[in-house]
Amino acid sequence: MYVTIDRFEGKFAVVELPDGRFANLPCALVPVGAGEGGVLKIEYDPAETERRQKQAQTLFDEVTRK
Repeated sequence: MYVTIDRFEGKFAVVELPDGRFANLPCALVPVGAGEGGVLKIEYDPAETERRQKQAQTLFDEVTRK
């Protein structure tokens, strides 16, 4: 999904979604150098999701084993 930076308001970048709606994105998630009119790509990473879920499960198992 691509979103366009419309403007910055305080600690948020207001981005326009593909359907024309607007959403607030924390500035901490905006890459350095991106400004108004910049296009950001947001994508789902299933492999990274699975890796992190396994990592969280491993940590949970370690904590609950005691």
